Amino acid sequence: MDVRVIHCLLLWAVHFFLAVPHSTPRILSNESKTGDEQDACINLIPCQDKGAICIQPCPPSFHGETSFVCEDRKWQMLSDACASLDVQSLFQRISQSELLPCSGGHSGGAGEHLPFVGEGKPGHGKPGDGAKYFGAGNHSCQADFSCIIPDILSSPAIPGNIADIVELLKKISLLLSENVTGGKMKSYSRIANHILNSSIISNWAFVKDRNAGSILLDSVNLFAGKLLIRNGSESIQEPFIATKGYSIHRNTSGKSFDFSMEFNSTGNITGQMVIPEEELLRLPRASKAISVAFPTLGAILESNQLDPHFVNGMVLSVSLPEELQNILLTFEKLNKLRQVGAQCVGWHLAERRWDPRACELRAHNVTTVVCVCAHRRRTYRSFSILMSPAAPRSSVLDYITWVGLGLSIFSLVLCLVIEAVVWHHVTKTEITYMRHFCLVNIAASLLVADVLFILAAVVHNTNLNYQLCVAATFFLHFFYLALFFWMFTLGLLILYGLLLIFLKITRSVFLAAAFSIGYGCPLVISILTVAITEPKNGYLRSGACWLNWYETNALLAFVVPALSIIVVNLIVVVVVVVKTGRSSVGEGCKSQDLSSMIRVSKNVALLTPLLGLTWGFGLATIIDSRSLAFHITFALLNAFQGFFILLFGTLLDRKTREAIRMNCLSLRQKWGLEKS
Repeated sequence: MDVRVIHCLLLWAVHFFLAVPHSTPRILSNESKTGDEQDACINLIPCQDKGAICIQPCPPSFHGETSFVCEDRKWQMLSDACASLDVQSLFQRISQSELLPCSGGHSGGAGEHLPFVGEGKPGHGKPGDGAKYFGAGNHSCQADFSCIIPDILSSPAIPGNIADIVELLKKISLLLSENVTGGKMKSYSRIANHILNSSIISNWAFVKDRNAGSILLDSVNLFAGKLLIRNGSESIQEPFIATKGYSIHRNTSGKSFDFSMEFNSTGNITGQMVIPEEELLRLPRASKAISVAFPTLGAILESNQLDPHFVNGMVLSVSLPEELQNILLTFEKLNKLRQVGAQCVGWHLAERRWDPRACELRAHNVTTVVCVCAHRRRTYRSFSILMSPAAPRSSVLDYITWVGLGLSIFSLVLCLVIEAVVWHHVTKTEITYMRHFCLVNIAASLLVADVLFILAAVVHNTNLNYQLCVAATFFLHFFYLALFFWMFTLGLLILYGLLLIFLKITRSVFLAAAFSIGYGCPLVISILTVAITEPKNGYLRSGACWLNWYETNALLAFVVPALSIIVVNLIVVVVVVVKTGRSSVGEGCKSQDLSSMIRVSKNVALLTPLLGLTWGFGLATIIDSRSLAFHITFALLNAFQGFFILLFGTLLDRKTREAIRMNCLSLRQKWGLEKS
C-alpha cells in the first residue's frame, strides 16, 4: 500500500477521534471535583476555586469547545472555539486538483500541508468527501476562490469561525499565493472583510489564539504583496479592507495611495500613503507598490494588549521594493480627542507589538496626524497612530510642572545651604542632631529625584536608547522611595523620643540604623523591581521613563511602601497628640528633648499629609486617567514638594530662624569691623 495512503488513513483516524463530542464539561485544576461542582460548571452558577478552568462542549450543530475561568466565584468566558464552518473542505475546494484529498495544499512536504485537524475542530464531511471537489470542473474556482464565498458569508462571525477563517486565510497565503490576480484578491478581501466588520470586533476577545489579529495582518500582507498589477494599477475595495497597487518607476513624480473607508455609523475615515519623488529616484528598474488599508484592525490588535495607548486611525500596510526606505503617511483620527498627543508607530513583525522606533511624527492637528515611517520588509510593513488618554496634554499642565520643578530645586538647594550654615547651632543635642540629619537626607533625596525627573524627560523626548530610560527610572524609583523612608525614620525618631525614654542609643548606632532604613530599604526594593519585571519587558511604562502599571503593576513597588509609610507616620502623629496631652509625658525625659520632639512631630504632622495628598492624586490620575483636574492637582503638589520642605522643615522652625538671625548679626558685626 502507498505510504501516502497509509498517512491519510492515520490522519482521518485522528480526525474521527477528535470529532467525538464530550458529554460532560471538564474542570482543569490541581484538585479533584465533586459531582456538585461539575453541575455548577454546567449551569454557570458560583464556582469555588479561583483560576479553575471549565471546558464545555459546543451545541450539536457546532464543533469545538468553550472555556470558562473561575473569577469572583463566577464562571467567566475565557475563549469560545465553537465553529460551524468546515474549513478543511473549503480549502480543498480551492486547492490544486492533482493533490491527494488529505494534502490540503500543493504538492510538497507532507508535514507542511496537513489538513485542519487541530484543536478538536473536525470537518462535517466524511473521509474522502473532499475528493469530489477535484477534477477538470474545478478550474474556475481555483482561478478566483469565488466558490467558497457563499459558505463564508453565510456563517456567523462568532469567535470559533473567526479563528477558522484566520487559519484558512493563512493557509491560502502560504500555499496558494502564486499569480494573485484581481479576482483572487477580491475573493480574499471579501473573506477577510467578513471578520473585520466593525459590528463583531468584540467577538475577537474570545478567540482562543490571542495572536489571531496579528496572524491575519501577516497573511493579508503576504497575499496582497503577490498581487499582479495590470494596466498600471489595481484597486480592490471592501467596506473594511481595501487594496491598491500601482506600477512605479524612477521617473514617477511621487505616488499617492488615498483611502476613504467605512468605520462605523458615523461615516468614513481617510488615510493616505505617499511615496516621495526623491524615494522613487532610488529605483533601479520599474516595480510595483501595494498598500492595504484596515479601518478596524487596530481595535482588534489592541484588544489583547494592556497598554493604555489605543489605535486611533487606520492600519496602513505597504509592500514596496527594498530600495525605498521612507514613506509619508497621513491618518485621520477615529476619535478626535483634543487633549491627548499622538504617536506614530509601526507593527513589529517578529515581536507582534507597536513600535515607536519605526516612525517619527511630522505634523499633528485636531483631525489628522502625518508620519514619516521607515519601511523594512522583515521588520515593519504596517503602520498606524497611537493615542493615550492616560496623560492629557495641556500647556497649563506643562507650565505648572516645569515652573514648579524649578522652584522645587531652588528651594531644596536653599534648604541644604541653610542647614549647612546653621548646623552647629541647631544640633547641640542628640535629638536635634538626628532631626536635622533626617531633614538633610529628605531634601537631598528629593533634589536628586527632581533632577533625574528632568533628565528622564530629556531621555524620553529625544528618543535616546532604552537602557538610559531604564537607568533613569531605576534611580527615580530609588530616590523617591528614599524620600519616604527618611520620613519614616523621622517617625521612628519621634517614637524613640517619646516612648523609649529609658533606651539610649549612641550617634553611631543611630546613623547606621538611619542609613539602613533611609537608603538600604529603597535599594532592595528598587533592585528587586527591576530584576523581576525587566526580563519580561515590563519595567517601563509605555511612553514614559517611569514604572509600568498596566502590564506588570511595577508601580506598586513604589505606591505600596510610600502609602504605608504615610499611614504609619499619621498614626505616629496621633500618638504624639495623645502622649503630650497627659501629665505623665516626658517622665525621665529632659524638657529640652521634649521640646525638640514636639518640633519633629510638627514637621511630620505637616509634611506627611502633603506627601499623602500628592501621591494620592497620583493614584487618582491612574484610576481616572482622563481627568485634567487630577493631573493639574498632582503636578502642583508634586512639583512644589521642595518648597514645602523648605517652608515647614526649615523656615518655620524657631531654632533655625534664631540661628539664621545670629549668623546674620555675626556677619554684620564682622563686616562692620572690617570697614572700620
